[in-house]
Amino acid sequence: MRIALTTYSTKPRGGVVHTLALAEALVEAGAEVSVWTLGRSGDAGFFRPVAPQVDVRVVPFPAREGESVGDRILRSIDVLRAGFDPAGYDVVHAQDCISANAVGRCVRTVHHLDTFTTPALAACHERAIVEPYAHVCVSRAVAEELREGWGLDPVVIPNGVQAQPFTDAAGDAPAAAAARRHWQDRFGRYVVAVGGIEPRKGSTDLLRAVALLRRELPDVALVVAGGETLFDYRDYRAEFDRLAAELDVAPHVLGPVPTADLPSLVAGAAAMGFVSTKEGFGLAAMEGLAAGIPLVTRDLPVLREVFDGAAAFAVDPASIATALRDAVLRPDSDVLVARRAVGADLVARHTWAAAARAHLEFYAALAEFP
Repeated sequence: MRIALTTYSTKPRGGVVHTLALAEALVEAGAEVSVWTLGRSGDAGFFRPVAPQVDVRVVPFPAREGESVGDRILRSIDVLRAGFDPAGYDVVHAQDCISANAVGRCVRTVHHLDTFTTPALAACHERAIVEPYAHVCVSRAVAEELREGWGLDPVVIPNGVQAQPFTDAAGDAPAAAAARRHWQDRFGRYVVAVGGIEPRKGSTDLLRAVALLRRELPDVALVVAGGETLFDYRDYRAEFDRLAAELDVAPHVLGPVPTADLPSLVAGAAAMGFVSTKEGFGLAAMEGLAAGIPLVTRDLPVLREVFDGAAAFAVDPASIATALRDAVLRPDSDVLVARRAVGADLVARHTWAAAARAHLEFYAALAEFP
């Protein structure tokens, strides 16, 4: 079977991480896979090496000075549409709104649903949901949103997790311990958040929670990794920085962290704060569980579905702060030991090999009923 997976960026965003991991698992299962993407700002490849069996196709996307977010998204669709060649593929599988608009007849994975305020972008979002002939969701909660909102019947195929680097980073090997110490020497005790600073990630709520935590534990720092989104969150970032100064918190905002360094950064943390207001699955949170660190997440249906029993759930900065305090002060409490065991079991069950098998079964069923 020849499969084209399409995505919008080479940067380490959740949907791109998903696309590459799925592509590599599919070729391991015997499929022929091409990954098509846009090479923004001169990128000729992805943020990490990709297995050589995967055919990578990067369509150049030069930057334009002063271009608005809306215009950049619409141009992204046009450029990928012009560069993509669907010939020879049995399945074209779009992993996001941009590529679903660009590639014509396709399967679509809906990771989560966005809200757009401009008519043009709202129309793109709508087309990317209603025009694909089949749909995949990575959680039942998002699948239910598609059923209720559009009358669709998506298949649910959960994400996998590339657990071994995070498990190894938490281990006793001297190199792993030294890598964790590198971050701990730099930041002290810290809460890590992965995904950058943006409204959907609940960044200001986490900042307020850490400020509350620091009233009792003033040595605890907030470390934020990730970024590189298409959207313009400068106003939100300015509010985050203003609030940090007001609350006397100096968060360490690292931006994108190299793939080789991220596992030790996560494993060295006292806890992970994963307090998104909207998610499709929570891949970074699953990586935190693979590293064995306490996970504090927002109480959303999708995160209850995926992480129930493995995480502490919170609804606002005060309850986030309380959960973080328990994680930092009592990492070996009976409750956290039990959560760690549930988390390890979750990680063991969420493999990309299983996700690839489920996708291949899904593709085969589509071929029977074109």
